[in-house]
Formats: sequence, C-alpha cells, structure tokens
Amino acid sequence: MEQIHTGGCHCGSLRYQFDAPLVDIAHCHCSICRRTSGGTVMSWVTVPLASFHWLAGSPAAYDSGPTCVRYFCGNCGAHLALFTRNSPEEIDVTIATLDHPEQAAASRHIWIENRLPWLRLDEHLPGREGEAS
Repeated sequence: MEQIHTGGCHCGSLRYQFDAPLVDIAHCHCSICRRTSGGTVMSWVTVPLASFHWLAGSPAAYDSGPTCVRYFCGNCGAHLALFTRNSPEEIDVTIATLDHPEQAAASRHIWIENRLPWLRLDEHLPGREGEAS
C-alpha cells in the first residue's frame, strides 16, 4: 500500500517526497534543534532513506555535529531534514514542512533532559532521555 507524502520549504524552491507511513514521530527537545530552527521544539518523522527523494531544488547542508547533517533551503532558510550517521538507513523529516502536517501526530518526546522547563507539550506522551525509540 502506497503512503506517499510530499512537502517543501516556505518559498517553494525545495520539494520532497517519501513513500513511508507516518509512524515514527517525535517531538525533539534538544538544544541543537532549538538553535537551528529558532523554535522551542522540532517535530520529526523518521522514514527509510531509500524512500525519500528531493523532487525540486538542492538543499543547503549544515554539519550540526560530528554525526548529523541538516538540510535547509538556501533561499528561505526552512529546515527540512536531518541525516545522522548513527542511523544511516533513515532520514528525519520535519513535520512542519509536510503538505499535510495534520496527519502526523507525535507519539513520543526525545531529548527530554533538554526540555525547556516552562514548555507544556502533550505530557501524556512517553518521554525519553536521548533519542532511542
């Protein structure tokens, strides 16, 4: 059964597609996600790397750590994806850049030890220190 999802950046320069279910979705509280996005939390869906394709444009890449590469639009600055060498068969896609983000409800929190103490975000979801699923 096909589960094709599409998305892109704010200005439309970058478009992507993946064929995978929206099942591994997490709210990330790490300080790197906060600083690279300017937001209090980033929500990600993890999909098989082989299912992900850029349809339009070429993203700018930023090595945000020894194992992570983040992909941005060089024009509008939107943060679209993250690849980590710790999980070389997967790529994380930002939920906010999906064409239909309402279909992608998070199922957990990660890096909760970095959560901002004043942030209240669906505290009924399980939380973990680090990023293990």
